[in-house]
Amino acid sequence: MRNQQWPWFAIMARTGREKNAILTLENSGYECYLPVIKFTRQWSDRLKEIELPLFPGYLFCRMNPHNRLPVLMTPGVIQIVGVGKTPIPVEEQEIAAIQRVEKSGVSIMPWPYLQVGHVARIEEGPLRGLTGIVVRIKSGLKLVLSVNLLQRSIAVEIDRSWIGAAYPAGSAGQQTGYTSLNFSSPRSHQLETA
Repeated sequence: MRNQQWPWFAIMARTGREKNAILTLENSGYECYLPVIKFTRQWSDRLKEIELPLFPGYLFCRMNPHNRLPVLMTPGVIQIVGVGKTPIPVEEQEIAAIQRVEKSGVSIMPWPYLQVGHVARIEEGPLRGLTGIVVRIKSGLKLVLSVNLLQRSIAVEIDRSWIGAAYPAGSAGQQTGYTSLNFSSPRSHQLETA
């Protein structure tokens, strides 16, 4: 199954059973991905590193959409995300962006789904080349990346110096006039024409 590059599909799984479903699917030859968030939890007698799914109840799997019965029969799997009985693939660049963020080591967290805001391209740092919506939280900045099919987002901390050109969400950089975000003042969200 690995010699054919099938698209990624979002698989709805029973919450808490995502890892078991992944193991079963991978043992059957599927390429799977379960984005996780890692944190340390303090118990009374020890510290323990905990891994939880970034999107509880979902995992991603490369599969042939015309041969989905083996995936659907996997213990823990509820359904393949789509419209009616037609599975809809997840955008390749959305999965690639989340994988890259996870490998970069920057702080990552679940975030409310965003569709509006100013999209910026990261030009420096470990996330160079990624594009997402930039939001200001207290004194810091976060880059929000979304899986549109699931309407779920994640946020990662970024440094202001990493940000390149910005444009309104929805234009996807198709405009000829790029703008740059001015985050110099904590109260300003001004745009400057570049």
